[in-house]
This record gives sequence, C-alpha cells and structure tokens, in this order.
Amino acid sequence: MSPEFNTLAIVLLVALLLLWKLDLVATLLNLGALRPELPGEFTDVYDAEKYAKSQEYTQAHSRFGIISSITSLTILLVFWFLGGFSWLDTWTRSLELGDVTTGMAYVFALLLGNYLLTLPFTIYDTFVLEERFGFNKTTRRTFLVDQSKSIVLMTLIGAPLLAGILLIFHHVPQAWFWAWVAFSIFVLAITYLAPSLIMPLFNKFEPMEDGELRDAIYRMAEECDFPLTEITVMDGSRRSAKSNAFFMGFGKSKKIALYDTLVENHSTEELVAVLAHEIGHFKRRHIIQRLVLSILQFGLLFYLLGHLINPESSFAQQLFAAFGIPADHISPHAGLIFFGILFSPVSRFLGILLNAWSRKHEFEADAYAAQVQKTPDHLIAALKKLSADNLSNLTPHRFRVILDYSHPPALVRIAALRSLAPTSTS
Repeated sequence: MSPEFNTLAIVLLVALLLLWKLDLVATLLNLGALRPELPGEFTDVYDAEKYAKSQEYTQAHSRFGIISSITSLTILLVFWFLGGFSWLDTWTRSLELGDVTTGMAYVFALLLGNYLLTLPFTIYDTFVLEERFGFNKTTRRTFLVDQSKSIVLMTLIGAPLLAGILLIFHHVPQAWFWAWVAFSIFVLAITYLAPSLIMPLFNKFEPMEDGELRDAIYRMAEECDFPLTEITVMDGSRRSAKSNAFFMGFGKSKKIALYDTLVENHSTEELVAVLAHEIGHFKRRHIIQRLVLSILQFGLLFYLLGHLINPESSFAQQLFAAFGIPADHISPHAGLIFFGILFSPVSRFLGILLNAWSRKHEFEADAYAAQVQKTPDHLIAALKKLSADNLSNLTPHRFRVILDYSHPPALVRIAALRSLAPTSTS
C-alpha cells in the first residue's frame, strides 16, 4: 500500500518543513548576531586571534548543522514517500516471527538504518570539525571501540526494554499505564546505575589525590550540608579538550566527577565555584523537579500512544494510512515510530518552555554558588574560562537562545551574577 496523502499527512509534512525552516532561520539569525568586537567582559581570557577562532567555530558548526538537517529531512521524506515504512512492515511480517519479535525487527531495522546514515556525519564532526579547532583527542581505535560498545549496550539494554513495552501493548489491558510504569522504572534504574556500570565502560574514573583542591571541595560540601562521598577525576581529555563536571548518585550518597581538562585549566576557587553551582541544583531541588517532570511527560506520551495505536480510532487509521499501512496492520511497533515523527514538531515547541525553565534553574544555581562563596567572582572567572576553552559563542541571537539554550549565554549569566547583592551568610 502506497502512502496516502490525506489531511493528516499534509499537516505533518507542513509541520516538518516549518520546523526545519524555523531552525534554519534561527541559525541564520545566530550567524548574523556574530560581532567582530570582543565583549569587554572577556578581554582577560580572549585575545583577537582566539575570539576570531571562536566565531569561525560557530560558523563552521552552523553550516554543518544546516547540511546535516537538510540531509536528515530529505532522507526521511524520500523513505516516507517511496513507501519505505510500509515495505518494511510487510517484510518483517512476512518473517512470521510473532508480534513482539516482528516489532523488534521493525524498530531495530529503522534504528540501524538511521545509525548508518548518520555515522558519516558523526565521523566528520569528530575527525574534521573538532579536529580542525583543536578539540578532538579521539583516536580512530577509541572511536571504533566506543561505537561497538554503544551498539552492544543498545542491544543488551534496549532490546529487553522494547520487548517489554511491545509485550505490554499487545497483551495487557490499560497498556499505556503499565508501559509508562515499566519505562519509568527503567529510567530510574539507568539513572542510578549508569555512573557505576555504564560510564566506566567508556571512561576511567580515578579518585582525586589528597591535596588543596580535594580538601576545598569537601569543605564546601560540608558547609552546604551536601552528602559528598567520593570525588573522582575522569579522563575526558582522552576524547576532547573540552571541560565539564557532574554529580552522580541519589539520597545520602553523592559522588562528583571532574574532567581532567577542567582540573588542569582552573584554579581551586574556580573549581569549587563550579561545584557549588552543581550543589545549588540539588539544594534547590532542580534535579528531582526535572526527573518528576520527565516521568509525568512519559506518562502523557504513553497515554497518547495508546490512543494512537487503537485500530478503531479514525485518527490512528488516518495516520497509518499516511505512511502506507492499512487499518488491519495497525501495530504498536509502527505506532512508536510514527508517534515519534508526529510528535517531533510538538516536542520542539515544548522544548522552548523546558529550556526557559532550565535557564531559570541555572540562574538560581549561580546565585546559590555566589551566596555560599560569599562572592560571585570565582564563578564568573570559571564561566569566562569555560567559554574561552570551549570557544563558545559569546553573542548568540535571542531567537537561538529561546529555541535551544538550556543554559543562559555566558554574558547574561555574568551580568546576573554581578547584580547580586553581597552576602555574608550561607
């Protein structure tokens, strides 16, 4: 059955094209917002050459993003219009593997195809773009090992999860609810286990050596009544020259990991400021808020998915017909894929609200760090160095920020920190 260009198909096509156009406009506005004059706030961490390099980095990634988005959209539309979704559904059904196994074959075939098509872009980004600007430290061997491990993990973890969800939708009453429960448990388990079981497969985590920095971090954690149990240094420099830090763990057991590049490039006061910011997220309950919101969002998505794969629903029949699949072949596995495509424009606009919420959290965590250190100067210095080390765009267009930035631009964060009244309490 060929795709039917019904009303829903036309609406979805227009939405996908508008979504791509929105991103293109944001990218062009962002490029237009680049200014040759270095903002005065950054004269101590940038020189003219490095600032020009940061703008060139933004331009290169913007052009690459335009090309990759055009390619991805074109491949999706060609596959859709040529009846690829319908053909794959017919082929997997012809194998007569059973409902769940057929669904897994369908989904993993699409995932594999997407992986192979995006792999050249990943290789170009890593070994050409990042290499060109001095960030890439990934060897070809490391890249191949990482890709192999990712595929194995996706199979070992993703296959049982997908099988469980498909099994629920095929055989359990009120399937959307139980699928939501199962998926939420999975997310919580992965969030808890990933730092100790999955991340060490890709990076080495070494306990931080005794010294001034370790003592200062533990003092800060004690002042903040933060149950820090372990400090580790991660070999981030094995893959990139960029820097980062993150917390791990739940409840009374918290661990922190710092990239070795971060430790090398920042003073003790600056590193403690970065960690105080992260502690601020915990103290202001940002982490739990985001986790709860994510779980509630999953519930809404599974509820909508449950209605979308109902064979008696005229909406479901119209949606599946738009992709060339007849009403008697409406299935959870194809529904998962079509729902992802259908929901992508909605998700993009919901992301605007979530990003605004996230930026508010970043301001609050910044304020907390300035409060406990009794000065914003250390965090300001850290933000400036991080921006310079990562060749960040110092003057992003407001529209790009609204669409995509989960963190406020560095200049905006620094201005907010400088406006804080001095405090002497923690």
